[in-house]
Amino acid sequence: MSESWIVGINPVEGALSNDAERVREVLVESGQRNARVLELAERAKKLKIPVQHRPRDELDRVAGEARHQGVAARYEAAPAAHENDLAGLLERDGAQALVLVLDGVTDPHNLGACLRSAAAAKVTAVIVPKDRAVGLTPVVRRASAGGADRVPLIAVTNLARTLRELKDAGVWITGLAGDTDTSIYGVDFNGPVAIVLGSEGEGIRRLTRELCDFVAKIPMPGTMESLNVSVATGVALFEALRQRTSKR
Repeated sequence: MSESWIVGINPVEGALSNDAERVREVLVESGQRNARVLELAERAKKLKIPVQHRPRDELDRVAGEARHQGVAARYEAAPAAHENDLAGLLERDGAQALVLVLDGVTDPHNLGACLRSAAAAKVTAVIVPKDRAVGLTPVVRRASAGGADRVPLIAVTNLARTLRELKDAGVWITGLAGDTDTSIYGVDFNGPVAIVLGSEGEGIRRLTRELCDFVAKIPMPGTMESLNVSVATGVALFEALRQRTSKR
């Protein structure tokens, strides 16, 4: 187990509602009058979780760059998923395996939002490279609204090798890019599939793209040329989910 801080009203509320057994203590800013924060403190006490009143600078320190809104929770996270766990996760989900691959997302808010969408779509695992990508920071946890603890996030040392392992396991890989004529609405997302999105600025890297079975785009008839990576992730995942649901 590893300990981290969950900060902000909604994330702390989510932890108390869904994973209270992992919350070790709650910090409340001294002099706090926000009714929701005070309610969270009372709920924690009823759950026998220690509540400490601390000065604002202490909450600033544990929150880092995230906005804590006067409340933080020390959280004992489940063991991080390892790349060796991937085969077991794929076997567990079988034909319903749905993998999200993020090739170099560096913005913590974007990664958090992607994890939130992945959890909502019941993704098997989210794969990121260990280098050139953001880790599981307090900002990521807050942006994920609990998604960070509901979907395995696997950081791999060699993304190309992992993509080859996915292909060997029978997973069909679709990368998203704007410079193709194929629409995601024309791709068959039934069966074990992986969806690959690239970094905020550069998109998927050349080798990553070469290892994809298909490359598709999200049609955009408007004047914008691209979508934020977290928005694109949501669109792609729920198109896959729509297709799978309509087949049942």
